[in-house]
Amino acid sequence: MDNDLERELIIRDYLARQRTTLANKRTLLAFVRTSLYFLVSGTALFEVKELTHVRELGYLAFGLSLTLLIIGFVNYFRIRARLKKGNYLKM
Repeated sequence: MDNDLERELIIRDYLARQRTTLANKRTLLAFVRTSLYFLVSGTALFEVKELTHVRELGYLAFGLSLTLLIIGFVNYFRIRARLKKGNYLKM
């Protein structure tokens, strides 16, 4: 099916599809990067010994890190599946 779809596309549509695929990968990397930022900031908040209530913000940063990582991967695989099917209208 994928080869049939590739043959039917004109070069402009084929390149647009490739750009969309690369944009999807770029978006996944942005989610991973943001998740790592929250992970690092959560670790830094755990190292603050003088303020005990800051530790709770560290837990929040760890939770946000994990949540963003999961959302990023779910979004990536969902869009990749739609691109493989050729379903562009409902993205």
